Amino acid sequence: MTLMCIGEAANFVAYAYAPAVLVTPLGALSIIISAVLAHFMLKERLSKLGILGCVSCIVGSVMIVLHAPQEKTPTSVQQIWDLAIQPDFLIYVAASLSIVAVLILHLEPRYGLSNILVYLGICSLMGSLTVVSIKAIGIAIKLTLEGTNQLIYAETWFFMTVGAICVITQLNYLNKALDTFNAAIVSPIYYVMFTTLTIAASAIMFKDWSGQDASSIASEICGFITVLTGTIILHATREHEQANTSADLRVNAGPANRYTSKESHKYGDDEHLITLHNTDYFD
Repeated sequence: MTLMCIGEAANFVAYAYAPAVLVTPLGALSIIISAVLAHFMLKERLSKLGILGCVSCIVGSVMIVLHAPQEKTPTSVQQIWDLAIQPDFLIYVAASLSIVAVLILHLEPRYGLSNILVYLGICSLMGSLTVVSIKAIGIAIKLTLEGTNQLIYAETWFFMTVGAICVITQLNYLNKALDTFNAAIVSPIYYVMFTTLTIAASAIMFKDWSGQDASSIASEICGFITVLTGTIILHATREHEQANTSADLRVNAGPANRYTSKESHKYGDDEHLITLHNTDYFD
């Protein structure tokens, strides 16, 4: 838990110094590190397909880093507020909140337990708003530590309130998804949806891709798709390995439940593993 808190704190700081287009996809590196550590420390087998997934994530991450846009850090939280009230970003926020309302009020009661996209749609849309809020909070804290106090502005506290609401909603429905569906299915779908919507929200609000040429943007998109492919391969491999392990356990458990007539006497006369109801067996 301590290490996870340190990692999340570092992730929070990263949003203050780098665009979300760069930070969010690189979260896939944690999956690679987990797979490699599990192979050596927990003796979990990393198949060839899993290695291919790791390599895909690494290649995609390198492509994103090489073509990532330069961070345009605002000099005050009021500049971030001006970015947040742009018409195009307000349209994104209104569309996201409208879809979330439809999912919660109309679709969740009917299809929440049968369709995984209901819960993950809520998580991903609220998660994209969480990231832009956290980025604004991180920049405000960084500027405050540098000597320009941003806590005196109401906009800073507004972003904190929005961030807290979005985080609570996101975690609530993510837990519902994990309780209802298999984690091996939830994780890759959630990663794809959350990362895609986060990049879109950040690109709209902070204009991450402004000033970049088409080739750089295309390279970033290709790198992002490569990372997504590697992530899906890794999770598919994990699900396949878990299925094989369960099958092996069932096969190995079979002979243990077979007892000879001599072995059955070890448990006493009052315990019978087989009961015969047909008198023909005694003829």
